[in-house]
Amino acid sequence: MHKLLDKVFRLKAHGTSVRTELLAGMIGFFTVVYIIVVNSSILSEAGVPYQGAILATIFISVVGCLVMGFWANAPLILMPGMGINALFAYNFVQTLGLSWQQALAVVVVSGFLFMILAFTPLARKLNDTIPLILKQGITVGLGLFLVLLGLEKGELITRGKHAILAIGDMHDPFVWSTLITLIITMILLVRKVPGAFLWSILVGTLVSVLFGVHGEVSKDALSLAPWKDVLFQADFSGVGQVAFWTSVFSLTMVLVFETVGLTYGQTKQLGQTEKLPRVLQASSFTAFLSGLFGTSPTISALESGSMSASGARTGLSSVTVAIFFLMSLVLMPYISFIPNSAIAPILIVIGMSMLQEMKEMDLSNAADTFSALLIVIIIPFSYSIADGIAAGFIAYPILKLFTKNRTRTPILMYIIAALFLLQFILQ
Repeated sequence: MHKLLDKVFRLKAHGTSVRTELLAGMIGFFTVVYIIVVNSSILSEAGVPYQGAILATIFISVVGCLVMGFWANAPLILMPGMGINALFAYNFVQTLGLSWQQALAVVVVSGFLFMILAFTPLARKLNDTIPLILKQGITVGLGLFLVLLGLEKGELITRGKHAILAIGDMHDPFVWSTLITLIITMILLVRKVPGAFLWSILVGTLVSVLFGVHGEVSKDALSLAPWKDVLFQADFSGVGQVAFWTSVFSLTMVLVFETVGLTYGQTKQLGQTEKLPRVLQASSFTAFLSGLFGTSPTISALESGSMSASGARTGLSSVTVAIFFLMSLVLMPYISFIPNSAIAPILIVIGMSMLQEMKEMDLSNAADTFSALLIVIIIPFSYSIADGIAAGFIAYPILKLFTKNRTRTPILMYIIAALFLLQFILQ
């Protein structure tokens, strides 16, 4: 078996071992297992059946990690992306008015377009054209949006009577459950406890029991039947709507920019940039399958770094994560017991971690800075990821025209800005 694994994943050539890869994969799984609960919770707010969303999240993560492991041989975890699931639920469905089935069709079309880019040199060229500061602005804006969503889900922030937002009711035990769990989660991360998010959910659920705000254990036996409620439910009847193609354009832009930028950084950190083309192909194929499986698109998880930090160098660790995701099916009846007060702190701290990208931004150029900060500000304030990205990309070429030291702006940036402007007009 060891010889077979070495032959498939080239373990010796990568300076690693079966034991190291398996252990790293186990650690990687426990850093991302929270996605089963969190992603399903967000999708359910768009009307996606909760149990079906859980199964879709598990199965697309299994397939994604298997494809990444065997095709790209890279120690990366593919799972539904935080931020993109919010774009699906709160923008495509709640703002633009698509049904969740039509939003799944958007995911299928966007994933297909991403595959066209990924299996050609176009993805790399597009990524190189977009200024780094705008891509960083998207990351920071998504971070602020996740913080806001977490604060709302945990009821630490509510609609105000005399202002748009207000502090939650501090007499409410649910609010205290969220607050205590948030503090514990931050302590776990500060102490760099392995599997901090998993411990956060467990401790947060225990706290909710003490405060009497927990959910209920499902009495239904373990069944794969709920998956049929979301599997192949993508509805393409909206292809004649402006909202449908607006969503396709926005999602494709986010998928390409976030995935290419993130995976380039991850493969560079591993010293395996030669694997980037196959990593992008694996990512695009799984994003395409996401819409068919019944969930928002997958991306390479930020937490993949936990595997490389544990010594992982090959796709065997990703395959290990896939096996653990499959084993998590036995926990399904108990997932509904976990309340929002245990989920919200994870959204908040993930959002906070994404805000750290701000320190990497070069704010020396006023035109670049204003364009990027428009993205950062408008995403959370408009409650729309797509509108925030559009504002920054429209402003960038316009402001560049008025800079003293004019640098040539790629024609592609003008085309993208025009498309985003057209999107605003049509909306």
